[in-house]
Amino acid sequence: MDITVSGQQVDITPPLRDYAREKVGRIQRHFDHAITADVVLHVEKKRFSAEANIRAKGAVIHADAAGEDMYAAIDLLIDKLDRQVLRHKEKMTDPHRPG
Repeated sequence: MDITVSGQQVDITPPLRDYAREKVGRIQRHFDHAITADVVLHVEKKRFSAEANIRAKGAVIHADAAGEDMYAAIDLLIDKLDRQVLRHKEKMTDPHRPG
């Protein structure tokens, strides 16, 4: 999976970039059809937020989250993405779903 980490009004340090890539890589554990992931980190005054788009076969999954610091925002983002990816995976593999 190709993971891109960028920032708006924030400098992305190597430890922050590695942390985000490691956490987004966790999504691939559940869903191996993911092709690319774009993570954007924002800072507005004292509000830290993170958003991500994951492109996979047949879907684009988007989530955003805000936290007390950047690491907390990334953790909340990954939790949301994880739930969405599992839900998408269930839809794709549900044998009772028509079509």
